[in-house]
Amino acid sequence: MDTVLPKRQRIKQQNRQLILDGARRVFAEQGYDAVTVRDIIRATPLAAGTFYNYFTSKEEVRHALEDEIAVLLRPRLAEGRAEAGTAEEFLSAFFSSVFALRTESGGLERADLRAGLGDLREDLDGAVARGLFPPLDTAALAAALLAAADEIAGRLLRDGGDPAHATQAATKLFLGGVEPP
Repeated sequence: MDTVLPKRQRIKQQNRQLILDGARRVFAEQGYDAVTVRDIIRATPLAAGTFYNYFTSKEEVRHALEDEIAVLLRPRLAEGRAEAGTAEEFLSAFFSSVFALRTESGGLERADLRAGLGDLREDLDGAVARGLFPPLDTAALAAALLAAADEIAGRLLRDGGDPAHATQAATKLFLGGVEPP
């Protein structure tokens, strides 16, 4: 009897992962708004009833994907920020990790980046305390950094750009602003 339970659990985990993998693919191909539960089911080898054993809607699947991604993203997005000795190193570490993740995943959406918003704000608070940045509204800066990273990363993927160049340009923009002509 003990051998049945692990096999059952393993099958449940596999089925759930098949649904999440299928959803990730169809969301990336068609866009979240265009996808239906039926599209997600078709992207798996599972029966429709099996889907409903795990999820009640595509929204629930999306939340599960966001949770899964958050667990993976948070440590990667934080890489290098705690050790940064300058504002430039801090910003460069942030943009570099976002652009690398976006390039690797191809389907990372802004909602996924928001998983690290609280961590980014805490790291910014720490950077202000260490004197890397002047006293400022870290919530606003965190939101601006995420929005800029999302937009630049989207263009980077679409245009086949270089993550290292994008990191340098974004870091320079946040450090110095836009120079007048």
